[in-house]
Amino acid sequence: MQTPNFAEEKQLWKIGYQVVVGLDEAGRGPLAGPVTAAAVAVSNFGFRASDFKNLQGKIRDSKLLTPKIRLQWYSLLTVHPHIAWGVGIVSEKIIDQINIFQATKLAMEKAVRDLEKNLRTPDFLMIDGNMKISFRDIPQKPIVKGDEKVFSCAAASIIAKVTRDRLMLQYHQRYPQYGFDRHKGYGTAMHLEMLKQYGPCAIHRKTFRPIRDLQVCRI
Repeated sequence: MQTPNFAEEKQLWKIGYQVVVGLDEAGRGPLAGPVTAAAVAVSNFGFRASDFKNLQGKIRDSKLLTPKIRLQWYSLLTVHPHIAWGVGIVSEKIIDQINIFQATKLAMEKAVRDLEKNLRTPDFLMIDGNMKISFRDIPQKPIVKGDEKVFSCAAASIIAKVTRDRLMLQYHQRYPQYGFDRHKGYGTAMHLEMLKQYGPCAIHRKTFRPIRDLQVCRI
């Protein structure tokens, strides 16, 4: 199995790009809650692979990790001295207004802006998937399955996923009957059963099936 590495970053650094950013999202498919995105930039100034010896070759796309391992990676990535990162969050209400595809791009744009607070403007964006975002005139490269190939995208996938999971745990405290702590808003059998029993709540995506086929929000 291929593991994420620095090949893309190194190639871009070599041709003159200084701040190369990897982007990924979490939460496009759930029936409830926000979509989140993360932007990650590895410093190329004095870059040494040895500085990442506990990360490179071991990091994985967040979907391939258990919650416990994801959290461990998150803790390593977000304090690493050679990594800058930012997150973007778009609520379920905005998702219903502009659709999930546009909301995902908006979350990525927000993540890059958040990254800019800690770093100068990115020179190049590598985006997991097959989309581009509206962000000035910065060059971009969509990379299908980028979170399985590119270190920065894999790191972004982990940060985005942990960020969203934490938000869904907070929502679980407000709406415990839906079991958001277990399924994080995805359309599991349990979640669908709770929807039949209680109807949708305020954080359900009203334009998503089966939510739109149910009665109006009860909670």
